[in-house]
Amino acid sequence: MASPHVLVTGGAGFIGSHTCVALAEAGYVPVILDNLCNSDARVRERLQRITGSTPRLIEGDVRDRALLDRVLGSEAFSAVIHFAGVKAVGDSVADPLGYYDNNVHGSLVLASAMRQAGVRTLIFSSSATVYGEPDHSPIPESAPCRPANPYGRSKRMVEEALADLQQSEPGWRIALLRYFNPVGAHESGLIGEHPQGKPNNLMPFVCQVAVGLREKLVIHGDDYPTPDGTGVRDYVHVMDLAEGHVAALRHAERQPGLATLNLGTGRGASVLEVVRAFERACGRPLPCEVGPRRPGDVPAYWGDPSLAQATLGWRARRGLDQMCADSWRWQQGNPNGYAP
Repeated sequence: MASPHVLVTGGAGFIGSHTCVALAEAGYVPVILDNLCNSDARVRERLQRITGSTPRLIEGDVRDRALLDRVLGSEAFSAVIHFAGVKAVGDSVADPLGYYDNNVHGSLVLASAMRQAGVRTLIFSSSATVYGEPDHSPIPESAPCRPANPYGRSKRMVEEALADLQQSEPGWRIALLRYFNPVGAHESGLIGEHPQGKPNNLMPFVCQVAVGLREKLVIHGDDYPTPDGTGVRDYVHVMDLAEGHVAALRHAERQPGLATLNLGTGRGASVLEVVRAFERACGRPLPCEVGPRRPGDVPAYWGDPSLAQATLGWRARRGLDQMCADSWRWQQGNPNGYAP
């Protein structure tokens, strides 16, 4: 019997490429659809070195319905894992229409094309930003959704649209995966995160300081009501996340319906804890200075992943030291990303 083919939208990106590894290791055949706006086609060669097979890459946009019809009609896909979207909170505030067009409209076009093609298993890359500022941590899936920016609202809109779809057509098998702060890299050091332009997250900044691309790390506030005064977040290793997507796919294959699940560690780590762990990984102190708080940052924010463990049998296995060691291995070996 042929291995099941899975369409991975945004599969050349950070989380998508690692999920392609996890899919291949689980016996699936990932096929990548990516417009390469924030990714690099050269990731395919790295995936071949890790998995022994080169995934097919279709360059295109999920908003292109004619392309989706051709792709979904070209072979028998068992499922779609949908990562394609834009994800910078600040950019979403500056360009809300672009974010709604990309994230919401793109998802609706994809779901419509899937329905036309008879593919009814969808794993959706959502985000913990749908919760907004939480009443408390850890955050369960039952917490109120109060997204505080267009990016978070775009993810929540897609969640609601997919829930309505599954309600109206119960044969759909949909997982909405809300994850927290993806970091790390594949243990081989061959694939990892290389944001184009200024990073939006802590770990790429730390990596760039460690490798000499930036002079110092600015810590945004050290007077929060946390153990060391710096912000606390739930950092989860990207390979744990990737394996979570495969676990969600396995679950959806067994059981129609809608599952909404947090993917996180259930533990918070402060900015200073991340810096100290990275210093252990790279073997030297990193220059840091404290700057003012950023508007909208909350003091502490981490998830409750117990439902994912009960539903999927999944839990995050890799700790902060491994996240930093793997990030450093990738950054050291690839200071310019996939460019030579």
